[in-house]
Amino acid sequence: MHPKNSFLFVSVLILAVLILTPDNYAAERGFDDKEIRIGSWGPQTGPAAPWGNIARGPGILFSLVNEEGGIHGRKIKHFIRDDQYNPAQTKAVAKELVERQGVLAVTSGLGSACVLAVKDYLAEKKVISVGMCTGAKELVYPLNPYLFSCFDLFGDEASVLTKYVVDKLKITKIGFLYQNDPMGWDALAGAKERMATYGLQFTAEIPVEPTEKDLSSQILKLKTSGANAVIMQVAPTPGVVAVKTAAAIGYKPQWVSADTLGDMPVMFKITGGLWEGVITGGKTVDPNGDHPLVAKYREATKRLTPDEPFTGFFLAGIMFAEPLVYTLKKVGRNLSNEAFLQALNSVKDFQGVGPKITWTPQEHQGVDSTRVYKCGPNGSYILLQDWTSNELTKWKKK
Repeated sequence: MHPKNSFLFVSVLILAVLILTPDNYAAERGFDDKEIRIGSWGPQTGPAAPWGNIARGPGILFSLVNEEGGIHGRKIKHFIRDDQYNPAQTKAVAKELVERQGVLAVTSGLGSACVLAVKDYLAEKKVISVGMCTGAKELVYPLNPYLFSCFDLFGDEASVLTKYVVDKLKITKIGFLYQNDPMGWDALAGAKERMATYGLQFTAEIPVEPTEKDLSSQILKLKTSGANAVIMQVAPTPGVVAVKTAAAIGYKPQWVSADTLGDMPVMFKITGGLWEGVITGGKTVDPNGDHPLVAKYREATKRLTPDEPFTGFFLAGIMFAEPLVYTLKKVGRNLSNEAFLQALNSVKDFQGVGPKITWTPQEHQGVDSTRVYKCGPNGSYILLQDWTSNELTKWKKK
């Protein structure tokens, strides 16, 4: 070959590589012939640390998958990062997971403000999010083509819990304590819509900040309002402080909480037993029960991570990752980002240890139901009501 022709051939080849490589890499980032890379984040430290085991839960599921040969021969490599329940830190964590570790997807990322802070970045990078641990409506509406939720919306859960308090407990004087962020705002909107169907209003609607540790004024307002029940939509720290502060002044309402405080053994322990009798929503079946999958996960946790308590939050982390594993298996050996998305958009009535999940190209809010539990002796779970949906929808449009 003539030197000039040889030079021209090499130049064209190099140019083709430069043009094609970025697109190909972006389209297929996150896996190779041997592994699939998945990321998670959560508050391993800080004011919401009791939620930290949610991000650790998927590790047990992935370890079991790997022990059984992986997903069509590929092992899952799981990355967990601590964002301290701080949206600014979540941004740094997400960037590192995407641009340094090259994850295909993320799962069990926790916190409304935290997830909302990175959802657009993840979509821009075409990173698929499955099972984010938040029920903020802004997460799924308008439709995000790369995000698939299996967490019932905060407003829906709050509506179901409010209905339970009025219909089953026959309590009409109810106060509402909520976190001053999308988690709390959505829950309050859903609960107020339910109260309106009875011609009722909350005796008090009181916001708190996620890191607040002195709630004496808020609890006094709730007591003064005459609330016989208080519904909470808060993080662990203010939830614990609220119950302890009320006990200290002799205020004993029926406490009701979203599933955000639904890990009975954890909450029982850190409240010194005051959590007994509290009613909460529930994302999973009883972690102490005999459901076959629960028994499998519980045994694996004891064997693989013996120092990790098998609690409700931990099981929830597994539950959020279950449809991700199910869908990757469904894709088959010829994995691609597009094939993964197509499979996710066709999930119908999948059920692991949580509610049934259905996703379509037009709807990525996969669930609409919650269980209702009561904390029993020593942090046990007492099922009060099985999976229940919210038929009210106006709150979502506000």
